[in-house]
Amino acid sequence: MPVLSLLDRSRTRAGEPEPAALTGTVDRAVRAEQLGYARFWVAEHHGVPGVAGSAPAVLLAAIAGRTTRVRLGSAGVMLPHHQPLVVAEQFATLSAFAPGRVDLGLGRSPGFTPPVRRALRSGDEPDFAADLSELRAFLTGTAEVTMHPRPDGDVPLHVLATGRGLAVAAELGLPVVVGGPLLGVAGDPGPGLAALAAYRRSYRPSAQAPEPRVSVSLDVLVADTATEAADLLLPEAWAMAQARTAGAFPPLEPVAAIRAHDWTARQRQYVEQTTAGAIAGTAAQVESRLAELFERTGAAELVASSSTFDRAALSASDAALAGLLGLPAGARGGLRAAADG
Repeated sequence: MPVLSLLDRSRTRAGEPEPAALTGTVDRAVRAEQLGYARFWVAEHHGVPGVAGSAPAVLLAAIAGRTTRVRLGSAGVMLPHHQPLVVAEQFATLSAFAPGRVDLGLGRSPGFTPPVRRALRSGDEPDFAADLSELRAFLTGTAEVTMHPRPDGDVPLHVLATGRGLAVAAELGLPVVVGGPLLGVAGDPGPGLAALAAYRRSYRPSAQAPEPRVSVSLDVLVADTATEAADLLLPEAWAMAQARTAGAFPPLEPVAAIRAHDWTARQRQYVEQTTAGAIAGTAAQVESRLAELFERTGAAELVASSSTFDRAALSASDAALAGLLGLPAGARGGLRAAADG
């Protein structure tokens, strides 16, 4: 049975102050622990109007103070924006507050827009593999500089992988988190299966991970009807369409407000593309599609990166998804009641 995790990017919502997105993330993590989720991931974005999650280590520290069991992960820290030593120190400090519960996921996104990249002092293309190796050396105590505090136990590394990232992860013997086009769809896996096969074939065992390990990340939403589930997907899909046609990734809007907009043909196309890359429906529909996804990818973990405007509906979906994969507090039916429990 694959491990089940949630990824929350602290999405902002129209009509809400931005800090509410952060407190909502912490509340969702507490609920995820109650539902039996194995891991709760947060992300790093800079200068994005629709995302308040910009400081994973700080946000995870807040979550650590409200939880006791669920693992805490970054998905991820964008290593080109930071010195490896500083990242290692931050997550070793976090591990002191949540020993044995911290996972450090790392990516290499350069930044949302040119002004953001300038603000981040992004320069030449960094050597991602070298930075990963240096960071691991700090955490394992094998670097030239001894980092403090020394972590209480391991801080496992994960690579948010697209294209070249898979090759780097295989070379260094690290687990990967993959999403988007790499996952393909049923009947049309695209380049994804070949890329995952190459990762597994070229994998070099490490002390942390003797075997290759793949986690898959995508939107997964469960509702009482397929129509309700499609409505849950719409706010995120509309934001993606706005990003691609207007150049700004906005806060989530209510479904009724989105339907009241005059959609262009391109916006409709992008909404359909985002929807096609997600899994949403009734419990039975989602269960069937997840089984196919696990079979196709050989994934060891599902990272459900779901978001929607309606927080109560999102909580209900989290509970229903937990029930589908056999976690103790989930429910297959009566989704609103499960969210309120």
